[in-house]
Amino acid sequence: MNRIPPDFLWGASTAPHQIEGNNINSDWWAREQVTPGMAFSGDAIDSYHRYGEDMRLLADAGLNAYRFGIEWARVEPIPGHFSKAELAHYRRVIDTALGLGLTPVVTLQHFSTPRWFADAGSWMTERAIDRFASYVTTATSILEGIEWVCTINEPNMLAMMGTMMKAAESGDGDWQSPTVEGDVQMVLPAPDPEVGRRLARAHDAAREILKERTDAKVGWTVANQALTAKPEHEARLIEERYVREDLYLEAARQDDFIGVQAYSTQEVDENGPVPHAPHPDNTLVGTAYRPDSLGMAVRHAWKVTDGVPVLVTENGIATGDDNRRIAYTTEALQHLSAAMDDGVDVRGYLHWSALDNYEWGHWEPTFGLIAVDRETFERQPKPSLAWLGNLARSGKGPTT
Repeated sequence: MNRIPPDFLWGASTAPHQIEGNNINSDWWAREQVTPGMAFSGDAIDSYHRYGEDMRLLADAGLNAYRFGIEWARVEPIPGHFSKAELAHYRRVIDTALGLGLTPVVTLQHFSTPRWFADAGSWMTERAIDRFASYVTTATSILEGIEWVCTINEPNMLAMMGTMMKAAESGDGDWQSPTVEGDVQMVLPAPDPEVGRRLARAHDAAREILKERTDAKVGWTVANQALTAKPEHEARLIEERYVREDLYLEAARQDDFIGVQAYSTQEVDENGPVPHAPHPDNTLVGTAYRPDSLGMAVRHAWKVTDGVPVLVTENGIATGDDNRRIAYTTEALQHLSAAMDDGVDVRGYLHWSALDNYEWGHWEPTFGLIAVDRETFERQPKPSLAWLGNLARSGKGPTT
């Protein structure tokens, strides 16, 4: 990566429900109380109050960008009532990032929604898109000076979660986060394409509002699985890619950027995705150690979107070994560099995650550049943070 643009974003990402704590008006908070196998988020890591400390650690290390979210459930705790205090809070978060020299990448919806929205039927109700549009319109009042906005995080995972939630809540097994495969061989269910198309409509509505009311670049992020197949399974690969990924990439063709989120790869055979086989090199979430997945995902997203600029909004590894995190990220960035050399327009790299945090029903997987003591909330930067910050300062990627 010897030809990094001077405005390239080097940063890290978070999600509000995973770090803030006490998100009591959200659907996730409610489900954590009743769903078997789902850990309680509680105080999370108290970033609602400690966001300044978290961002200063990133900036002091040398990073120049931070992706974080505005929590819809806080901003609109009951239908039609928008909290001026919460809007002011998130504007302070934005101003803190700007003051530290961090480019904010703001996500408007990262899995969690207001409890009232979920109780009414979530995204498939008649008024869902209008409700989301109303929230987005209100959120634009605090987005002055923001250059990057993600409307919805991983809509393909969001379209899958409803099925997994219903299974857990009905007692058909414990909750299993789609981001945590665990020790058993499993394949995530396919996202519901009907839900996916509804989310695409919500994204279109949000993009129109944001383009009218802000100067931000607008896109959404997609969970890219870097699916592969032997030649004899090519037809099934195309089918699986569409329902799991390409439907959402195609919906980004009118966007200013596509957020690529990649961690590992998965093979497809005649029956669909093949479970990751147990292996000593597998990560803490059960996925294969495949740093090359980032290059594969970036190239595929670039192709399917017909050349929409790429922003890597998540890439990382669940591991307790920080040396392994550095090794994984080194190789992932080398593959990203090769894609850029081949003409893919990549605008930045945001590592997942900034901090060890709540992982959608689990606490065990650690993705962070910063460790957190959940009793005292003390932050302890890992060597990987300094390593990534030094790359950002150098303006070059890792050498081979």
